[in-house]
Amino acid sequence: MEKEIIAFLKQDKIIDTQSADCKDLQAIYFDNSHESLEVIRHSCAHLMAQAIKNLYPEAKFFVGPVIEDGFYYDFRVENKISEEDLIKIEDKMKELANLKLDITKYEISKNEALTKFKDDDLKQEVLSKIPNEVVSIYKQGEFEDLCRGPHLPNTKFLKFFKLTRIAGAYLGGDEKKEMLTRIYGTAFADKESLKEYLHIIEEAKKRDHRKLGSELKLFTFDDEIGGGLPIWLSNGARLRSKLEQMLYKAHRLRGYEPVRGPELLKADAWKISGHYDNYKENMYFTQIDEQEYGIKPMNCVGHIKVYQSEVRSYRDLPLKFFEYGVVHRHEKSGVLHGLLRVREFTQDDAHIFCMPSQIKEQVLEILNFVDKLMQLFNFSYEMEISTKPEKAIGDDEIWEIATKALKEALDEQNLKYNIDEGGGAFYGPKIDIKITDALKRKWQCGTIQVDFNLPNRFKLEYTNHENEKKQPVMLHRAILGSFERFIGILTEHCGGEFPFFIAPTAVGIIPISDNHKAYAKEIHKMLLELGIDSEIYEKNESLSKKIRIAEKQKLPMILVLGDDEVSKRNVALRDRRAKEQKNLSLNEFINLIKEKISEVYF
Repeated sequence: MEKEIIAFLKQDKIIDTQSADCKDLQAIYFDNSHESLEVIRHSCAHLMAQAIKNLYPEAKFFVGPVIEDGFYYDFRVENKISEEDLIKIEDKMKELANLKLDITKYEISKNEALTKFKDDDLKQEVLSKIPNEVVSIYKQGEFEDLCRGPHLPNTKFLKFFKLTRIAGAYLGGDEKKEMLTRIYGTAFADKESLKEYLHIIEEAKKRDHRKLGSELKLFTFDDEIGGGLPIWLSNGARLRSKLEQMLYKAHRLRGYEPVRGPELLKADAWKISGHYDNYKENMYFTQIDEQEYGIKPMNCVGHIKVYQSEVRSYRDLPLKFFEYGVVHRHEKSGVLHGLLRVREFTQDDAHIFCMPSQIKEQVLEILNFVDKLMQLFNFSYEMEISTKPEKAIGDDEIWEIATKALKEALDEQNLKYNIDEGGGAFYGPKIDIKITDALKRKWQCGTIQVDFNLPNRFKLEYTNHENEKKQPVMLHRAILGSFERFIGILTEHCGGEFPFFIAPTAVGIIPISDNHKAYAKEIHKMLLELGIDSEIYEKNESLSKKIRIAEKQKLPMILVLGDDEVSKRNVALRDRRAKEQKNLSLNEFINLIKEKISEVYF
């Protein structure tokens, strides 16, 4: 069987057998490389579909692709399937895997396939999207499905899998079509990797920003207002404001000027920019005085208008504009997810207008900014250059110049990066910043985009040193991506235990009795003057209960004040991060707070 697998993988170009040791199948194939997992998970998706068909004979299947951390299958079934049924399906998968069924592939013409599946409307839907005249089908036991493969040669090699959740999914992602059932799962090459992944899943449930957002009273959603439109509560608004203030100072120190564009622009502006032709399906439009207006999905056009408000010289460049710009994007209901996918969000957006000769230095300065910020929040990160997509504006030559500028900036600093072919914005190539959180999950946040196209479309100019009119380059730049998404990611990254400098409530002050409230209020005011929010726990409850309530809110620091503290003007400090308790004079405590504030720098 080992030789069979090796021959199969060689045929499907999954491995290079020239350097493979055919005696060691584990080293050759059963590892957790991207290529291996794709085959394992693809095969596991079919095993799941076969199990569902066994349990629910009337089931009809749409598609079952591999995704980043596993696989899913969309299908129609008469019986309602719940989370509890996943164990039953999983048990059937194990039973089928143990039958050691061969997984075989055969090909037929598309016309034959249309006849073969004439009574299956979901398969007809799949076939309508396949341009090839010949299609492949994979079969195991009595189950078969359209699939391009590749798969493992036998079900016996599928051992380490888990079904993770069930959801609804519109047919082909179209909200106007029927809702299908979708089951997600994952699979690995070994037991340890699956165990580690399942541990991360459980930890992720505890850290879910929607759960913590509710417990810590950060934000909420309301059906009467609409999906994807977060409502920031006091705690969340304080956290967000601290983040904004910190970044405002960092931008100003780096030479950025604050600006603000309108949230509603005439459709004519979006036609010039190319958004109307290339991004319209993601935008909201309305009519005012019989003219079409578009709510902005991005801030770039407003910043272009700021640039055009004056005559510009080479001496003015680079010009750096930044804005906490509120934008709206038309997201389908099925993809909305807490703060991570919303319809209204605020970008930490900036645009740099510069000469072509300044691109490299500006990109490197942005990367330095990114590095400082990621270190501050204890995120590791990687970079990816995304090239020209299929739907794009501008000549190939311009795209090549812009892409080369990004690569040279990274290469000059020996910075590692991946290439995402065709993943650029419609107006220019970009560097995407992908951060890794405490659970080893990757998130795409920041981006740097080089754009020659919008300056050309809006006829932007500057006068060079020879008094000639030249066109500037526009760099689009966001580091967090959006405040909403970043706060969602950060909440899960730190499990709701926010860094002191942005914690919505940094200090809990617990007076033991009414006699200690005046001292508590004095400390509260001193902290507020330093920009630190605190809360006084003054309800008529026991000391232990007050401490439990404060700890449940994951406060970085708790002060307990009794007779001794009042008389000596001391504080009994409980430091959550340092995991220590100590007594300090009030002056020592205030100096400690000042030190913590001063640690935040760029």
